Amino acid sequence: MGNTAAIAATRQPIRDERGEGAIVFDAARWPQASAAALEPAGWDKATPVAAGGRGAAWFVEGPFGHGVLRRYRRGGLAARASRDAYLWLGERRVRSFAEFRLLARLHGLGLPVPAPLLAGYWRQGLSYRAAIVVERIRGATPLADCADQPGAAAWASAGHAIARVHAAGVDHADLNAHNVLLDAEGRAWLIDFDRARLRQPSAGWREANLARLSRSLAKLAGPGKETWREGFARLRQSYETAFSGTPDLAASGRWQ
Repeated sequence: MGNTAAIAATRQPIRDERGEGAIVFDAARWPQASAAALEPAGWDKATPVAAGGRGAAWFVEGPFGHGVLRRYRRGGLAARASRDAYLWLGERRVRSFAEFRLLARLHGLGLPVPAPLLAGYWRQGLSYRAAIVVERIRGATPLADCADQPGAAAWASAGHAIARVHAAGVDHADLNAHNVLLDAEGRAWLIDFDRARLRQPSAGWREANLARLSRSLAKLAGPGKETWREGFARLRQSYETAFSGTPDLAASGRWQ
C-alpha cells in the first residue's frame, strides 16, 4: 500500500461517445490517468473480481501499481429500472467523486482504507454513469472466508479496523463480509465506500453497520450454521475496546 500523504485531486473535463463529464485523479501517482482507464477495455488486462463485485469490478495494474476498477451498479429493485444510470443532481453529488473525496480524506488520516486513484462520470441528459479505480489490497481475503473459523485472529483485527473508521465518523452504507478484507499480515481493511457519509459518531448508525455485517455473515453461513457467531463475538469485543480508546476524529474536526 502507498503512504498516507494527503492526496491532491486533479480534475479534467471529458467528452466522448459516452457523454460529457469529468475525471479526478491522483496526479502524483498516476500523472497520465485518463477516462479510458474507467473501462475494462482500456487495460491490457482486466481480471474480473470473483467475489463481491456484482460483475462490475476488475483487478488492473498500471504505473501506480495494482488497483481495482469498479463501475457503479444498482442492486435490488432499483436495478430493474436501470443497472447503472443515476439521476443527475450536480457534480457534487456524483457518487464516484464523493467516494474519491472520502477515501482521500480517510487515507490521509492513516485509516485502513484503499487509496483512491481515479474517478469519473459521463452525463447524458438527466442521468449519469460512473466508475472509480482504487488501490488494491494485495493478497487480501474477505472476512467471509473466516465464517467457519471463529478462532481466527482476523475477527479481532476486523473489529479494530471498523472501530477506527467509525471513530472517524464514517457511516459505511454496505458493511458486509466481502467489504472487510484481511491482508497477508493479518491487518484488516474496509473497502467500497459508495454512499458512505461522515457523521458525528452515535450508537444508532454504528450498531446498524454492525447489524448489517452480522446479517451478511449469517446469510453466508446458511440456515442452522452458527459457528460464525463466536467469531463475531470476538469482533465485537475488539470493536468496543478499540472504539473506546480511539480519538473521536469527527468531534476533533480533523476530517472537516
